[in-house]
Amino acid sequence: MRIERNYYVDRLKEKMWNDSVKVITGLRRSGKSFLLFKLFKEYLLSNGTKEDEIIEVQLDDIANAKLRHPIRLYEHIESNCKDGKRRFVLIDEIQMVPKIKNPYDEEGGDITFYDTLNGLMKLGYLDIYVTGSNSRMLSTDVLTEFRGRGDEIRIHPLSFFEYYSAVGGDRMKAFDDYQRYGGMPHILSIDSDESKEKYLKDLFSETYLKDIQERHHIERMDVMEGTIDVLCSSIGSLTNPSNIANTVPEEVSNNTVKTYIDYLKDAFLFSEAKRYDVKGRNYLKYPMKYYCEDIGLRNARLGFRQIESTHIMENIIYNELINRGFNVDVGMVTMDKKDESGNLVRKRKEVDFVVNKGGRYLYIQSAFSIPDDEKMSQEKSSLRHIKDSFPKIMIRMDTLGRWYDDEGYLHINLLDFLMDKNSV
Repeated sequence: MRIERNYYVDRLKEKMWNDSVKVITGLRRSGKSFLLFKLFKEYLLSNGTKEDEIIEVQLDDIANAKLRHPIRLYEHIESNCKDGKRRFVLIDEIQMVPKIKNPYDEEGGDITFYDTLNGLMKLGYLDIYVTGSNSRMLSTDVLTEFRGRGDEIRIHPLSFFEYYSAVGGDRMKAFDDYQRYGGMPHILSIDSDESKEKYLKDLFSETYLKDIQERHHIERMDVMEGTIDVLCSSIGSLTNPSNIANTVPEEVSNNTVKTYIDYLKDAFLFSEAKRYDVKGRNYLKYPMKYYCEDIGLRNARLGFRQIESTHIMENIIYNELINRGFNVDVGMVTMDKKDESGNLVRKRKEVDFVVNKGGRYLYIQSAFSIPDDEKMSQEKSSLRHIKDSFPKIMIRMDTLGRWYDDEGYLHINLLDFLMDKNSV
């Protein structure tokens, strides 16, 4: 079964020979290597690039274990391009190259893979692409460590559009499978439900959790796992480290929970959506919402026991907006209302998503079902108190196509939204 990831291939094509190291980051097993060594390489070869103009190094291959060293990696690549001919360099899992003491510097100092890549860039005739799985090591350092010559491309698990493009058939049946098992690419090659569940559970515990434990030397994995369970259970709900600390069985500080959440974000397992005061135009510190990078991993972590369509739908919409390059916040609208005694009472209502990109702003509500006027009024309540003219959108499972109501709000079916990149 072939998976097309044209959005990411197009992004790589746009960045060719832009005098920067292209850094492909994202959750492990989300398809970074497939994108670089299969899809992008196919594009290069089909457009006139010759095999000897591509240097490939897959560092997770035992055959390349000796290249997990910044100096030896540099020497290997440099020795394969002494003729000065322009070449593409593709390196997989660059984070496997450790920091070493500089053997040529008596006063100390370290050499890292950043030095390797910066040195290769200085040769002037290489276009370099690397993959990596740790955001703190790559994302936050990409500009400083590459001295302004780093360009990150973040890859995500399969969107529903990508998933459906591979499986085809009845859209609703495909979505039912997607909202249960998510978009990890390997899921498409597994037949039975039992095997899918086992794969996702093992991936979470044997790959992601062990990676985090080894990288950060976590001793209290019971607290880390408790934090994960709370985050998975509370998608679509406001929470904060204090609430989570009170939920975890053992006594633990808020700072410890916050640190653990940061580790989970760094590993790309969760994303954080801050609250944004729409009228005041400022951010509110706590509480926030957390969304899972892949809904199948979230369901597996909870033993496939909490399959609530409303929360899962909200998580999928959030991920889709992030995939499309939007900045996404949780909107808060403050309003004054009179109570039964006639006194003014300040209330806050939530807008599911306040999104922006390139000067465009949108307000989006996720509503699985709006069966009557009362529910419609409830869903619109926060939007009605926003007085600017930016579009207001209701993404629903229980409507057909896309249409505007008499208040100018766009209503769009969830699957139509997911299948059309230009739907909003």
